[in-house]
Amino acid sequence: MTSAIDLHGDPHVARYLETDGEDGYHWRNGTTILILFTKGRKTGEERSHALIYRDHDDKHLVVASKGGTDAPPAWFVNLQSDPNVEVQIKGDRFRATARVATPDEKPEMWDKMAEVWPDYNEYQKKTSREIPVVVLERA
Repeated sequence: MTSAIDLHGDPHVARYLETDGEDGYHWRNGTTILILFTKGRKTGEERSHALIYRDHDDKHLVVASKGGTDAPPAWFVNLQSDPNVEVQIKGDRFRATARVATPDEKPEMWDKMAEVWPDYNEYQKKTSREIPVVVLERA
């Protein structure tokens, strides 16, 4: 069986949901994972993504990095079309509203995320796209 730290993409999401995060919540280098559910902007179908997150006050932060590619991740484009999302953290699934961190908020939030995943800083160097920090607020 694959170790939870080796999980990626759909297998990560499936294992996380099957086990309420028992497998997949704790990931590499001490990171923690949530599942973000968005609606496809073209299909309207639910999409799910395993993302590194951190709590910030009473909100949750994720980074739309896609490894530093010039195109943003599909989940980010989807939530720009519809910011009403669902989030699952361990066994708790809830509605949330997604928004991009403001220029005033972003430096502190970025540092908080890069503290657990320093590669975010490298990803930003690889692209001219400004990689956003997404703030998820429970609805």
